[in-house]
Amino acid sequence: MEFALVAPLFLMLLLSFIAAGIYLSTAYSVQQIAADAARTAIAGLSAQERNNLASAFIASAVIKYPFIKPEALKIQVSDDPKDPKQFVVALSYDASSLPIWGLYTFAMPSSQIKRYATIRIGGL
Repeated sequence: MEFALVAPLFLMLLLSFIAAGIYLSTAYSVQQIAADAARTAIAGLSAQERNNLASAFIASAVIKYPFIKPEALKIQVSDDPKDPKQFVVALSYDASSLPIWGLYTFAMPSSQIKRYATIRIGGL
């Protein structure tokens, strides 16, 4: 009798932990891709060259991450409009294809993961 009362709650808690782990792993992967792309792109001399370097890096790096699908990743690479000495790589990932949304879990965060990395152009 007690198992019948506790088991559903325990299973929901267990599935929530698994889903949160997958979600956090995906969010970390998106952040890591953005940071690495910004470090790669800083070698470019012009805005167009930085854009090309970042886009090429992201296209090659995405295959290393198991939960990231390249077609669901939107890339925005540009100089920061507020500070021309800053370069920003912004990524938006639609995580709705992850297997976590079908699990019976407690509340989950948004399926849109947005991360960015900023790097200074020209050093100090």
